[in-house]
Amino acid sequence: MAQRPERGGRNNRRDEKPDDGFTDKLVHINRVAKVVKGGKRFGFAALVVVGDQKGRVGFGHGKAREVPEAIRKASEAAKRDLIFVPLADGRTLHHDVHGRHGAGKIIMRAAPAGTGIIAGGPVRAVFEMVGMSDVVAKSLGSSNPYNMVRAAFDGLKRQMHPKDIASQRGLKYSTLQERRRDLIGAEAGAE
Repeated sequence: MAQRPERGGRNNRRDEKPDDGFTDKLVHINRVAKVVKGGKRFGFAALVVVGDQKGRVGFGHGKAREVPEAIRKASEAAKRDLIFVPLADGRTLHHDVHGRHGAGKIIMRAAPAGTGIIAGGPVRAVFEMVGMSDVVAKSLGSSNPYNMVRAAFDGLKRQMHPKDIASQRGLKYSTLQERRRDLIGAEAGAE
């Protein structure tokens, strides 16, 4: 009878991969059963969020008969479909944004330094993998983890860097920043 190689053996696939800088977080695992003649056959579906904590993030879904295999498949699927999220000061969003997928609705707001991540489970995992440290989010619709994650990604895809907005308006980035500072100063003086 052949024995399985021990962890760290030469046949272990995880040891062969170079470290690509991504970390993954398991968001949800679902056990499904198929009824067959001899009883039930169980399978597992995993939802995983992968990110480099520097703005790149992706999510994936994997199904298999074993939990580790489902997680591996989900991680590989997530790495194939990454998005880049521009971060303000490397810690928060540039502007407030709404995301939606199906019945899942989410509001994400930029927050001052020291706020932390104020968000529910699946969305919190997305923010942690992006590398955000200060953000406030509220889920208004479905509590289904798949819809919440997809709604969060919809909102993050709509996030625009001020340099992109300046180029669309035909302005210089510095001019746009000056207008923003003037607007913030006027709001602070009014209070």
